[in-house]
Amino acid sequence: MSTFNLSKQPNAIQAIDDPRALVHQDDWQDLKQFTNARIALGRVGTSMPTNAQLAFQLDHALARDAVHYQMNFAQFTQELSALNYDLVSVKSAAKNRVTYLQRPDLGRKLSEQSKLELESFIANNKQTFDLLIVVGDGLSPLAIEKRTQAFLKAFLPLVESKGFKIAPIVIAEQARVALGDEIASILKAKMVMILIGERPGLSSPDSLGIYMTYEPKVGSLDSGRNCISNIRPEGLPDEQAALKLYYLVCNAFEKQLSGVQLKDESINTFTTIT
Repeated sequence: MSTFNLSKQPNAIQAIDDPRALVHQDDWQDLKQFTNARIALGRVGTSMPTNAQLAFQLDHALARDAVHYQMNFAQFTQELSALNYDLVSVKSAAKNRVTYLQRPDLGRKLSEQSKLELESFIANNKQTFDLLIVVGDGLSPLAIEKRTQAFLKAFLPLVESKGFKIAPIVIAEQARVALGDEIASILKAKMVMILIGERPGLSSPDSLGIYMTYEPKVGSLDSGRNCISNIRPEGLPDEQAALKLYYLVCNAFEKQLSGVQLKDESINTFTTIT
């Protein structure tokens, strides 16, 4: 009867002493330093290494938590008041987070109460505005809570220096992008920019997005919008995003349009914008 002598199997001993020896390294390993994307994970047989599997589960949990994050709108409004702008709070027709996620259409229109309040506001303040900024929680309220104030501090001085007439900042709860169109129509704003929490990715649960629409109206098409995405320290920094948006705003007013016909050629003009 033959026996198996583990002591005479040096490769097996090495694998037990150092489990990392089981992991087959990916040829793209050197490229990992340039991206947070899931590349060069390695493999153990036909499976992912334990560390990669645990990291995936953690990032998936962070993304889910970002979608369901309970934002403190009262505290957020108080913090945003430091910008010294008038603030208006509204809600979409989605009464709660569950409804918001199940009924995207309700997140695109105002609640009846908010609509009446905005109409009353404009009736008592007969003004028209060049720019309207809407801050909507979107699919990552966490992003709005973390990113909004820093971005607006970088962006507002740029448009103020250009002399644009800016409407009160509107804070919108349970908001989708198109909600800004209805708000702008009521407030008679020539352009709306909605800052919104983007759908979380598996490496970016707190990414801010901005959608800009010239001459917005209810039913505006997405082809009529310009989008700046991935605004966060690991993506597009606040200062660069503010310059990009300022460039698009100025060109939109000059050409009287936005969307697919308005191209972002700002990469060579950041230092020459006046």
